[in-house]
Amino acid sequence: MTSKRIAFGKTGEDLACRELERRGYEILDRRYRRRGGELDIVARDGPTIVFVEVKAREGREFGEASEAVTAWKQRKMTRLAVDYVMRHHLTDRPCRFDVVSIHFDEATPVIEVFPNAFEAAGYV
Repeated sequence: MTSKRIAFGKTGEDLACRELERRGYEILDRRYRRRGGELDIVARDGPTIVFVEVKAREGREFGEASEAVTAWKQRKMTRLAVDYVMRHHLTDRPCRFDVVSIHFDEATPVIEVFPNAFEAAGYV
C-alpha cells in the first residue's frame, strides 16, 4: 500500500471518529489489528459495543463507498469482533456493526453513518 493511500485512509478514519463522537459515540480503539485483519474503529454507543468499518472514496465512479463492505468483509469483521469481545471480556455487552462512508468528490467531504449495517446475531 502506498503512503498516499495510507494517509487517505487515516484521514477518512479521523473524519469518521469526529462524526461518531459528534453523535455521542465513545471511541475505544482504532486500527485493532490481529492476524485475521483489522477493525478500523471500535466504539461504544450507550451500552453497545460498535465495530465500525470506514470506507473513503475520492469519487463515485466505482459506486458508493458503503457498497465495498462485501459479505467476505462482513465475515472477516465478525471474526475480529469476536476476538475483540473475548480479549476485552465484553461478552455481556450487546454489539453491532456500523459502516461510515466518506466521499471526497465535493468541496466538503460527505459523511454517512449506517448503524447496524449488517447483522451477525449468531456470531457476537
